[in-house]
Amino acid sequence: MVQLNDTLLEVLDQRATETGRSRSDLIREAIEQYYKEDIEAAIDRAMVEGYTRVPDDDEFDALYEEVARRSIAEEPW
Repeated sequence: MVQLNDTLLEVLDQRATETGRSRSDLIREAIEQYYKEDIEAAIDRAMVEGYTRVPDDDEFDALYEEVARRSIAEEPW
């Protein structure tokens, strides 16, 4: 059960009539779009954090060690 004010109900009914869809279908689509935008915003925030975060020395040391191990392992000695 969703309560809507008269204006929202009028807009919803107009859209339903124009598109030949039900109120439920339009409400479901709006919620799915809202959810999708929320997920995309979370991904964007994570990407920005990943590009702006400065790793500490321990993270760099571990990365350098892993790169060195892989390089040595790939050498044809």
